[in-house]
Amino acid sequence: MSKELILNEIEKNQDEYVEFLRDLIKTNSYNPPGNEKNVAIKIEQYLKENDINCEIFSFGNNRANLIAYLNNNFDGKNLIYNGHMDVVPPGNESEWKNPPLSAFMKKKKVIIGRGAADMKGGLAAMAISLKILKRLDINLSGNLILNAVSDEETYGTYGTKWCLENKLKDIKCDFIVIGEPSGLSPLPKAILLGEKGHLIVKIITNGISCHAATPFLGKNAIYMMSDIIQNLDKLENIILNVEPPFSIEELKNFISDVFPNREIFEKIYKEQSVLQNVIKANTTFTKSLNIILGGIKENVVPDKCEAVIDFRLLPGQSINDVLNALKTLINDLGYEVRDDPIAKPEKVFVYLEVFHQSEPSVWKDWKNSENLRLLFSVIEDIYKKKPFYFLMPACSDAHFYRNSGFCSATVAFGPGSAATAHAINEFIEIDDYINAIKTYTLFAYNLLK
Repeated sequence: MSKELILNEIEKNQDEYVEFLRDLIKTNSYNPPGNEKNVAIKIEQYLKENDINCEIFSFGNNRANLIAYLNNNFDGKNLIYNGHMDVVPPGNESEWKNPPLSAFMKKKKVIIGRGAADMKGGLAAMAISLKILKRLDINLSGNLILNAVSDEETYGTYGTKWCLENKLKDIKCDFIVIGEPSGLSPLPKAILLGEKGHLIVKIITNGISCHAATPFLGKNAIYMMSDIIQNLDKLENIILNVEPPFSIEELKNFISDVFPNREIFEKIYKEQSVLQNVIKANTTFTKSLNIILGGIKENVVPDKCEAVIDFRLLPGQSINDVLNALKTLINDLGYEVRDDPIAKPEKVFVYLEVFHQSEPSVWKDWKNSENLRLLFSVIEDIYKKKPFYFLMPACSDAHFYRNSGFCSATVAFGPGSAATAHAINEFIEIDDYINAIKTYTLFAYNLLK
């Protein structure tokens, strides 16, 4: 009976839920600089209409995290829904068909705006699930906790990590859902069991400047960088070689399970290079040289060159593995790697600056989880398609929960397509959003009843 109550409640209040999401999208929380407190206040106002306990933890310049919970009892089962309030900047706004903060609704089918998919859609749906359970006054023995966080788009130190270390550490948690968009159109929804590690390193080569007419009197920093770049593939032979958590065949098996038969899947797999490359990314250590800067004038031998490389690690590899391998590679090329970027002008060396690091993580014991099977069945029931298990080739805040030992049973699942995240004209389908509300609410009800 409670399932019907919940679904009826959602059906009759769809307009309210759509307008709540549009309100969040219209609220500026571009990061940088952040301004997530604007969103936190909107969520607090919405939840307090139903007397839901809600706390805002402010920091910095108009930034904040929020924690809301269904009741004051944390002794039973605890389910955490995590969603980030910050969004990436819109880029060139002239390329948008509508202003990125307009939350333009097209034919009552999609909502277009920055953060629609990543991830104000998931965040709004999670907040609404809390409100529905409170409004219907359904008797639950456990607690649903909403953790709306800042800083995810700039690596989560002041958001999920801070909440975990300061406000959630004493709570025993049974399951966590991160509301990141997990649609991989045209495939059904994915449940993401893990993610790759992330390391962004700036390599700075320090050479010796001189007049270009006598280049042999100096040391060209661009040539030094070129030497390093041309040998980057040798990292594969230095870094610790690990087996991915799921092989290519296992990942293909996960996806093929949603097709009528394996033959159809193999045909589509051969035709879809995107699908092939996503699976490849989830089974290999990757690197991407994304920025390079060097030189000050056309007749000056440059004494400095900078390059930024994005590394993605498999579970089992560590940040130190990559940094040590990179240092070994540079040393083998005959260059000194220094810990200090400041030196005398005649000193030739390389300096490594770490911009960001997050260790890879994966839920190893997922096969034995009844809670995961419950989530799978609820998604299948609501979306009328079987979801599939997969890995996230990018990263999310899930690694904070898993790697700290707080709760290894952490997955990512949310409305929206991952392909639209950070893109021009980012959008979310309204049906997908409403289905996510149903899924989050029914999963919480069944887990906590």
